[in-house]
Amino acid sequence: MAELTALESLIEMGFPRGRAEKALALTGNQGIEAAMDWLMEHEEDPDVDEPLATPLGHVLGREPTSSEQGGPQGTSSTAGEGKPVLSEEERQEQTKRMLELVAQKQREREEREEREALERERQRRKQGQELSAARQRLQEDEMRRAAEERRREKAEELAARQRVREKIERDKAERAKKYGGSVGSRPSPPAEPGPVPSSPSQEPPTKREYDQCRIQVRLPDGTSLTQTFRAREQLAAVRLYVELHRGEEPGGDQDPVQLLSGFPRRAFSEADMERPLQELGLVPSAVLIVAKKCPS
Repeated sequence: MAELTALESLIEMGFPRGRAEKALALTGNQGIEAAMDWLMEHEEDPDVDEPLATPLGHVLGREPTSSEQGGPQGTSSTAGEGKPVLSEEERQEQTKRMLELVAQKQREREEREEREALERERQRRKQGQELSAARQRLQEDEMRRAAEERRREKAEELAARQRVREKIERDKAERAKKYGGSVGSRPSPPAEPGPVPSSPSQEPPTKREYDQCRIQVRLPDGTSLTQTFRAREQLAAVRLYVELHRGEEPGGDQDPVQLLSGFPRRAFSEADMERPLQELGLVPSAVLIVAKKCPS
C-alpha cells in the first residue's frame, strides 16, 4: 500500500495527522498495522503530538518534487509510475478493515491490561498474606517470651520466699537451742502484786486482760499490713509475718527488716523479738514501722 494511502487511511480512522505521520515514520513505513500498534502503545506518551523532523527531500505522504530528484528527467521517469488509485468502495472496504483491526488491537490491549491488573492484585494479596503471617509469628514469639518471663519471675519469687522461710526456721532453731527449749515456751514473768486498796470505795478499776492484739505495720513503700496476733505471741511472729507478706524487691534476696514503734519512738532489738507483745506494750493495738535493717 502506498504511503499516501496509509496516511489517509489512518486519518480517516480518526488519528490526528501529526500522530499518523509520526507513527509511519518511526515504524519505517512498514504498513498501517505497524503504525497502529505504535499509536496504541504510545497514545499516553506526553510527547506523542510533538512533530517529528523528517529528512529534507522527502515529506511523508508525498513523493519528492522534480527539483528534489534532480531535474525534469526525474519527473519524466516517475510520470509513468503513478501509484494505484483506489475506488470509493475499495477505500470504504479498506477503512472498514482498518477499523476492525483497530477494535481488535483495542480488545487485545484491554485483555492484556486486565491480565496484568489481575496479576498485580494476586501479587498484592500474596504479599499481604505473607506480611500477616509474619506479623502473627512475631506476636506469637512475643507472647511466648512474655509467658516464659512470667514463669521465671514466679519461680524466682517462690525461691526467694523459700529462702526467707528457711532463714526464719534456722533462726528459730538457733534461738531454741540457745534457750534450751522451743521458741515461744518461755514463761511470762509473774505479775507484780498491786497495792492493797485502803477501802472498797477507793479500789482501783481492774485492768482488762486482752487475749489478742491488732498490729498495723507500715511498709517503706507507703503500704501497710494489718494482722491480729495473740497477746502472748512473741514479736518475732510479727517480723515473720512481715517478711512473708511484704512486696518482693527486684534483684535478689530480701533484706532483713527492722521494726520501729511510732510513739514513743523505739527500735526493737533482737532480744525484743523473744518478748511477748503484751510485755512490749503493744496490746490491744499498735502501729509499727518497717525500716530496712543493715546487715551486720
